[in-house]
Amino acid sequence: MSDTEKKYAFGMIGLGTMGRNLLLNMGDHGFAGAGFDKDASKGALLEQEDKNKNLKGFSEVEPFIASLSTPRAIMMLVPAGKIVDDVIAELLPLLDKGDILIDGGNSHFTDTNRRVEELESKGFHFFGMGVSGGEVGARRGPSMMPGGDKKAYEVMKPILEAIAAKADDGVPCVTYCGPGAAGHFVKMVHNGIEYGQMQLLAEVYEIMKKGLKMDNDHIQQVFAKWNEGRLQSYLLDITKDIFLYKAPGTDHLLIDDIKDEARAKGTGKWTSQVAMDLQAPIPTIDTAVSMRDLSKYKKLREQAGAIYSDQPSLDVTDLEQDLVELEQAYYFSMIISYAQGMHLLTNASAEYKYDLKLGEIAMIWRAGCIIRSQFLYDIYNAYTKNAQLAHLLLDDSVAKLVTEAVKGARGILSKTITAGIAAPAFTASLSYFDAFRSARMPSNLTQAQRDYFGAHTYELIGKEGTFHTQWVPKND
Repeated sequence: MSDTEKKYAFGMIGLGTMGRNLLLNMGDHGFAGAGFDKDASKGALLEQEDKNKNLKGFSEVEPFIASLSTPRAIMMLVPAGKIVDDVIAELLPLLDKGDILIDGGNSHFTDTNRRVEELESKGFHFFGMGVSGGEVGARRGPSMMPGGDKKAYEVMKPILEAIAAKADDGVPCVTYCGPGAAGHFVKMVHNGIEYGQMQLLAEVYEIMKKGLKMDNDHIQQVFAKWNEGRLQSYLLDITKDIFLYKAPGTDHLLIDDIKDEARAKGTGKWTSQVAMDLQAPIPTIDTAVSMRDLSKYKKLREQAGAIYSDQPSLDVTDLEQDLVELEQAYYFSMIISYAQGMHLLTNASAEYKYDLKLGEIAMIWRAGCIIRSQFLYDIYNAYTKNAQLAHLLLDDSVAKLVTEAVKGARGILSKTITAGIAAPAFTASLSYFDAFRSARMPSNLTQAQRDYFGAHTYELIGKEGTFHTQWVPKND
């Protein structure tokens, strides 16, 4: 049988790093797959790297579609936005009713909602699926978050479970998240948590370097040590590696040459925006988004530094104790970041009727994805013990961890604030926690002010109804 006659069980559109590696992963597990990219060199690279000869590259869409067994199953891994719609529009005339389309990119969940409705009305199966883990995850096992057409997911389930990352207990890191855009919503929140975790690590670095005057070697040693304990995570693991890397031909770390301007693709911003719509406060994540934005104003920051003097330093009398407090502060704030993300998922599940299983979501984040960490086992246990848990911080086991670690957060922040060292995500995490545990917030004053200037009314403790007061006598 010639290559043109062979039928492939799965199709991939977009053979960039993620698409090619995901297809190679499928080939490694014995699945015959076809890949399409207008750049013929990418299809050739796919075939070159395919050691099992299960894959075929195409640069023309018609023969690509013809090569797939029916009903066809095709994943798109292309940039989010209009390009996804353009690809769908190009494919539909070549497909048959009952074929399956999967959007594996970082599409905004509202776009996925629209596409689900449009394609279902035309007789096609469609689901959006978040894929996390980067190029290594795609190649060796990602965490995947599918949602939408459940029947379509069941068809794809054997392939997805085979190629997914496996946690320590052997469970594949993929599960059906829910209807509509549930999969892409979960991936968006995953990325929001990722923003928060990365900002926290950046602030740890800032405190070590500026405040504690530690050199790169010492910083690397601390990150490596932390990664062997309760802080173990993918992000910490790669951070310790970053503090070892020297570019060829140089005698210093590459990190010292990288400009301090952080970019973003938008998923963190989307998380903050929808959290405000759902009235689910996520200040640690919001702060992380804001700090990426602030980092872009390099010239303004340099000017401000010249005016206000940027030479902060902690009064270090016991470095080891400071590092103990910093470890506690990072652990505490990491927990808060996860808790905010899970609370957002709780609110979204109710509002959009996703019926999210937060225990299962924590389960599939334990391996393969960017925010995988040792603490995800604690999250998994909390929601497995109580699937209706309203907030992660209400779990007894998590509460014990938070109570023990918050002391370090208070200790290190009291020093950084006094020294003038920015730690906004740490500060946001602690302030969120202190407000969350406050049985009585000062919001009664806010509501009184709203009633004063806008007659917005207020409610009274222990009394039904809404009330309005004429706070000052009217002038006759």
